[in-house]
Amino acid sequence: MFTLELDHLAVVARTLEEGTTFVEAVLGAEMSSGGKHPAMGTHNRLLSLGHDVYLEVIAVDPDAPRPEHRRWFNLDAYDGAPRLMNWICRTDDIGAALENAPAGSGRQLPQTRGDLSWTMAVPEFGRLPYDDASPALIEWSGGMHPARRLPDHGFRLSRLDVFHPRANDLLADFPALHRLPQVAVREGPEKRLIATISTPEGNRILA
Repeated sequence: MFTLELDHLAVVARTLEEGTTFVEAVLGAEMSSGGKHPAMGTHNRLLSLGHDVYLEVIAVDPDAPRPEHRRWFNLDAYDGAPRLMNWICRTDDIGAALENAPAGSGRQLPQTRGDLSWTMAVPEFGRLPYDDASPALIEWSGGMHPARRLPDHGFRLSRLDVFHPRANDLLADFPALHRLPQVAVREGPEKRLIATISTPEGNRILA
């Protein structure tokens, strides 16, 4: 049996500055520097949500060459306001997790950023199943994890609601999602992610 746990949330944006300004205004947070993803042509900034969960703002890196494959999180096609678009689950066996995930959840691509290394399941056409309501899958290498390096400002994820018109089909396609205590996959009129985050100044909603 493979493990499955919530790893991080991804706010996508046209530019890193635009996405960072959005998150900091909503949460009253100061995001930390992240880094660049050479294989994907993206860069990010990060915020700790506890020991093993974090939030990232991710955008196309304008200084990076365009990769030969589609970027993750559908960033090649994204042109809207910053938005909480994706959620990422970590596993100890990404191959087994993919076998039990919905079709189209991606192929395994090794990634590095500095001394961090991981394998990510990246969908061929940029979007994950169920209009990106299905989580991306990640397996970290060597026991390293970004959240453990980030300053802890007291922000915590209280709840993630994942809405989709076919939520029951998603749960049937990926039964392991039932094992995630902080996550509720629920039926709604459209795909939408809503995170309730506890901050030093009270709960804030990021969507």
